[in-house]
Amino acid sequence: MTTATGTEGRTAPTLELRSVAKSFGAVAALRSGTLEVAPGSIHALVGENGAGKSTLVKIVAGVHRRDSGVFRLLGEDVDFGSTADSKSAGVAVIYQEPTLFPDLSVAENIFMGRHPLGRGRRIDRTRMYDESNALFARLGVTIDPRRVANGLSIADQQLIEIAKAISLDAKLLVMDEPTAALSGNEVARLFAVARSLRDEGRALVFISHRFDEVFDLCDTVTVMRDGAYVSTHLVAETTEAEIVSRMVGREVAELFPKTPAAIGDVVLDIQGLGSTGEFHDISFQVRAGEIVGLAGLVGAGRSEIARAVFGVDGYDEGRVTLHGKAVPKKQPRAAIRAGMAFVPEDRRQQGLVIEGSVARNIASVIRGGLAKGGLLTAAAENKASAPWASRLQVKTSALDMRAATMSGGNQQKVVIAKWLATDPKLLIIDEPTRGIDVGTKAEVHRLLSDLAGQGLAILMISSELPEVLGMADRVLVVCEGRLTADIAREDATPENVMAAATRSAPTAPPTKEPVS
Repeated sequence: MTTATGTEGRTAPTLELRSVAKSFGAVAALRSGTLEVAPGSIHALVGENGAGKSTLVKIVAGVHRRDSGVFRLLGEDVDFGSTADSKSAGVAVIYQEPTLFPDLSVAENIFMGRHPLGRGRRIDRTRMYDESNALFARLGVTIDPRRVANGLSIADQQLIEIAKAISLDAKLLVMDEPTAALSGNEVARLFAVARSLRDEGRALVFISHRFDEVFDLCDTVTVMRDGAYVSTHLVAETTEAEIVSRMVGREVAELFPKTPAAIGDVVLDIQGLGSTGEFHDISFQVRAGEIVGLAGLVGAGRSEIARAVFGVDGYDEGRVTLHGKAVPKKQPRAAIRAGMAFVPEDRRQQGLVIEGSVARNIASVIRGGLAKGGLLTAAAENKASAPWASRLQVKTSALDMRAATMSGGNQQKVVIAKWLATDPKLLIIDEPTRGIDVGTKAEVHRLLSDLAGQGLAILMISSELPEVLGMADRVLVVCEGRLTADIAREDATPENVMAAATRSAPTAPPTKEPVS
C-alpha cells in the first residue's frame, strides 16, 4: 500500500481535518472539527453524544459537505459530494447502527453495487459466496453468505458491515461503535483484525464510549466537546479520568449511582419458561423496587427471554404472571395492559418511529387514551409528552423534532419516556446504555435507580459487566439458554459472573429470594 508524502519528504497524514464547520440552518452541528490520523495507526475519537463526532464522520463519508475548513485525504484536498466519491477515494465507514438491506442475502449486502461478474456480465454468485466466506474466515466467524439478512442479530449485522468495509480494501477505515453489540470473543477477533490492518499501514478511526477499548486498542485519542476540537494525546500518556474531564468539561457524578431501595412484593413471576432452540426451564422473580440484571454472553438467550416475557415472541412451556395474574403469551398489548413496559435492544428499528417527532414517539403507546371523538391532535400529543421529555432531560429544541436527527443518548431517553408514560409496574430494559456517552450513561443509571426507589420492578439486560455489577440488586446469569446462577449484589464479582456465563451447569438455585 502506498502513502502520500509532503513537500519535505514527510509522510502525509492519511486524514487531515482542520477547523471544519457544518451548520444545519441555525443549528451549528460542528463548530471547529480537527482530526489528524497517521497511516499505520488507530486513532480514537471520543466525546459525548452531540459533541460533533457523527457530523465529522459524515463529512468524511461524503454524506454532508463541510461549510468551511480544511479536508485532506492522503495529502490531497478533497470535497466529497457523495458517499460514492468517498468510497472510491478509499474511505470505508462502519456506522453504529447496521444499514443492511433486510431482504437481500448476506453476500449481496457485502458486494452491493460491485457484484463480481461472469459470462454475459451476469452476477457470478459462486465467486461472490466464496469471497464472502473468505472475509468471514479472516474475521474468525461463520455466517452463511446465502442467508437473507432479515432476522440476523445486531452482532451478526455489525460483522457483515465490517466484512463489507474490509472488502473495499480501504485506506481509511472509520469504525463508529463497532463493538456495541459484540461479545468478548467477538471484540477480541475484531481487535485482531484492526491491528492487522494497522500493521499493513492503513489508518483507522475508532469511535467508542468504552474507555477500556480505547486504551486496549488505540494509539492516539482526540477529544471533542460541543461541536469543537478539545485536544489530542497519545493514549499511553493520558488517563481515563483526564479524558472524561475533557469530554464533559465538568465533574461527572458517579457512573453507577445505585441507591438502596425497599424491596417489596413479587411483581413478575416466571416459572418453567421454555422455547425450543432458544431457552429452557427459566424460572425467576422480580420484586417491586428491585433491579434484576440478566447477564451472559451475546447469543446466550437473554433478549429472547425478555421478548417472550413481553409477548413479542411466543414460548412452548411455562407461565408468566404479573402481580399474581397470568399474562397471555404472544400478546404484547395484553402485557402492556397488565403493566409491563419493554425497551428493546435495537432502539432505532424496534423502539422508535425514526421519522416521527419526539412528541409522537413518546405518546405512541398511550395515544388511544389521548384521542377525543376519534381524533388525535398534535396539541394533545405535545401536552402528554412534554412532562416526560422534561423529566428525562431530552435535549431537543422542540417536541416536533424528528427522532432520526437526535443523538443516540437522546433517542434512548425518548424510548424510555414512551414506556414510562404508560405508568408501568415492570420495566424490561435491554441494553439500556448501548452506544451512548459516559455522561448520558450516568443519567440513565440515575433514572433507573430513582425508578426502583419509587417501587418499579426492573429487569435489565446488559452486555456490559460493570453496568450489571454496578446497578443490579441481583444478577441472573444465562448460558446457552439456561439460568446458571442467581447471585446477590454483595456476592457478584466479574469472576463468578463470567464463570457462570461460560458453563451450562447451575451454580446457585435459580429462584433464590432477595433479601428485603
